[in-house]
Amino acid sequence: MTGFLSGFLPGLRLPARERGGLAGAALLAALLAGCAGEQAVVMPAAVTVPAEAPRTTGARERPADGDHAKLVAAFGGEVQAPATQRFLTEITERLVKAGDRPDRSYAVTILDSGVVNAFALPNGRLYVTRGLVALASDTSEVAAVLAHEIAHVTLSHANARTELELRAQLVSRVVTDVLNDPTTGSQLRNQSRFALAKFSREQEFEADEAGVRTLARAGYDAFGAARFLTALNRTTALKSSGASEPDMLATHPGTPERIALVTRAARRIGAPGLGADDRARYLAAVDGLAYGDNPAEGAVRGRRFIHPGLGIAFEVPDGFSIENTRNAVLGTTQEGSRRLLFDQVDSREGQPLAEVLKATWNDSIDEGSIESRTVAGHEAAVALSKGKDWTFRLAAIRLGGSTYRMIMAAKGATDPDPAFRRWIGSLAPVRPEEARSLRPLHVEVTAAATEDPAELAGRMAVPDKPLERFLVLNGLERGARLKPGERYKIVVE
Repeated sequence: MTGFLSGFLPGLRLPARERGGLAGAALLAALLAGCAGEQAVVMPAAVTVPAEAPRTTGARERPADGDHAKLVAAFGGEVQAPATQRFLTEITERLVKAGDRPDRSYAVTILDSGVVNAFALPNGRLYVTRGLVALASDTSEVAAVLAHEIAHVTLSHANARTELELRAQLVSRVVTDVLNDPTTGSQLRNQSRFALAKFSREQEFEADEAGVRTLARAGYDAFGAARFLTALNRTTALKSSGASEPDMLATHPGTPERIALVTRAARRIGAPGLGADDRARYLAAVDGLAYGDNPAEGAVRGRRFIHPGLGIAFEVPDGFSIENTRNAVLGTTQEGSRRLLFDQVDSREGQPLAEVLKATWNDSIDEGSIESRTVAGHEAAVALSKGKDWTFRLAAIRLGGSTYRMIMAAKGATDPDPAFRRWIGSLAPVRPEEARSLRPLHVEVTAAATEDPAELAGRMAVPDKPLERFLVLNGLERGARLKPGERYKIVVE
């Protein structure tokens, strides 16, 4: 958990340093053909990838390894899972042989991130997160993701996208600066934004269709793409932050739209079950894979958030489910009427905490509500902000030389202050014994003893909705019965 997330709660203001970082991320996203994963993922700003990365045909030649190293570091490092790595490499080689460019070479990297994402670089580097690998239920599903990414490279989508964006920027700049017509320049920028979004969506559809064809030619179940996208849609719906599908300007079409497309493409090839799903081998390859948050970067255990690296912990009030994202800890109640956000913010030495709140909040703050106080023994400032549809309680707290912000929102005019006070009062240093006992979660493949999914779901070490998460993790629908003796994925500590 670093920085903070704008958009989950209205009113958040990005400091200049963070705005610059997100702008850099947008430029990187134009070069990366990021595809399969959670739509809210922001690409790291530290990475710059050449638009015209050299093409490779050698067995293991990889140019621009400096960019690769930066990218891997930005996503938490590379997962050391030799069996999983070998299996993904084997799948990739099989797909390449069946594809339109069997002369190309590719290298797969498993990123140490619990989010569900995959992307490709023009030079043939493919990236999948361990979160994506854990979500897939069989070989054909992860092969569908890799085939989609290979299609982006084969079709030169990243380069074409970058060329379109640079051309639009040049036209807009000429009109604004040379012709001295800022109004028309602004209109052209808006038109280019829509055109780029449409172009990116068309690229995703094109890669989806090409990926399904390659999947089938390689002998895998062509319906694996639809199953994986269905699992992605279901797991997104389980997120406690209530993340929604992307809007019309997102680079990815809505997941249901993509499911319909890949299902039609698979039906044109043949009936379900013609290709192999190779489920048993896949389960063997992912058994023991790390799952969810890396505890060193913060972990959720029930209603408690623990971050050994920052040395802090807190507990949210009853009724809240929380998740640790790349930018912040987010929480919501089941009905969505209350939300919370926790993040770390920059502050100048000696800067009053009331100023920190004002500097990071766009909406008006009730001046009479600003109060300096001590919270759990730490210097803090708290305030009230009332928007049109939400009422907010805000706090900035100094702990261990760092400044943290805690925000709770309640829909309507209800003041969330009682729950807010309990929450901020729980912020405290991590106890040494608690930090030592925090172990990463991992995937365990185990045989079912009964037909009832609740038996295995009861062993899931997840913060909430264990049955729903078990079903999604194994590609099962609600009401499904297990096959005694058959193996399934669960998440354990």
